[in-house]
Amino acid sequence: MIKQSDALLKIPVTQLSIGMFVSQIEDRNNTITISNPGQIRSREDIIKLKRNGVLNTWVNALRSDPSCGLPIPKHAQPEAQTSTVIEPLTRTQKQDKSKELLGEAKDLLRKVLSETFEGKAIEVSPFEDLADNMLESVMGDPDALRCMSALRSKDAYLLEHSINVAFLLITFGEHLKLDKSILKQFAIGGLLHDVGKIYIDDKILHKPSKLTDDEFIQMKGHQQHAIEIMKQTTGLSQISKDVCLMHHEKLDGTGYPYGLKGEQLPHHGRMSCIIDIYDALTATRCYKEAMSPAAAFKILLKLTPFHLDKALVYEFIRCIGVYPTGSLVELSDSRVGIVWESKGRDALHPIVKCFYSLKYKHYLEITYVDLLTADVNIERGISPSSLDVDPSPFY
Repeated sequence: MIKQSDALLKIPVTQLSIGMFVSQIEDRNNTITISNPGQIRSREDIIKLKRNGVLNTWVNALRSDPSCGLPIPKHAQPEAQTSTVIEPLTRTQKQDKSKELLGEAKDLLRKVLSETFEGKAIEVSPFEDLADNMLESVMGDPDALRCMSALRSKDAYLLEHSINVAFLLITFGEHLKLDKSILKQFAIGGLLHDVGKIYIDDKILHKPSKLTDDEFIQMKGHQQHAIEIMKQTTGLSQISKDVCLMHHEKLDGTGYPYGLKGEQLPHHGRMSCIIDIYDALTATRCYKEAMSPAAAFKILLKLTPFHLDKALVYEFIRCIGVYPTGSLVELSDSRVGIVWESKGRDALHPIVKCFYSLKYKHYLEITYVDLLTADVNIERGISPSSLDVDPSPFY
């Protein structure tokens, strides 16, 4: 196997070109700094490195665009007629990678939201890199990422909601067989879709009771803030902007900020409306407990056809499944578990990780129940708030 470090070439910052993948940098003190690795996407990226005092970079030839014409170092060349057997990742390793990806997403959003609040324009390139990683995770084996993203904290709602909306948009778009380039734009728009809320008073944003009419008007104003933020953001596609600005629109024209009606609301805008509501319903908030996916689906269907696209809602339910990976279910023998694996299975026969008995009110030794072969079935989906115990340690 070729180590990525074997393919590094030392290149002065003055000789960088678009498409090169920078893994490390050297500053004025001649020390190597591990920076956020990534591909040079514009001349502005190079200018920024120069401005920050970078003299030399270490470029990964294997991960750079072939058009750069970088030579692969001899010690990084694969030996002829050899094959490498790559061991598949275990579920624990997949969970660790997913946890790392979600942590990376939260860190980026925290940084960008803070900088945006200070009046700085959003840089799109870090979101493009993150979206690429999310696509890779979703299209590889999404079960581990779904379980990790099911762990929610009401104190980190804005961050986790944005990440989950991006993840669900990729998942839904893939289900609809949309092009990968479109899915990437979905992800970026999803990550940024609530950026305008940084200007909403925390007392309103986190109010545990119903908003007054005046407070609701202020809350709706987050989309006006988002419009201004989008105007200052260069390099953001129209689809990403639409996802950000259309997720509160309604088919009957009563939504905001534009009051779009019927055909004025494009396909991807309709998708973002469905996903934003679904994720908000299935999350724990300061003023409400999380709903089960099944309960959230019922509300989505009630909002059709005047607010939400009915055909798309049914397609979304088929995509997610009545018992999505990461959701809690009760089996017919009163055991409670987490839907652990569903890829390649029908909706009613996932693998369930059981850890608790509702009948006897105590924890059980963890067992993985394959509903394709077991003599039990799923009785119902349940919400975390309906349990007397915290399920989060079992994810």
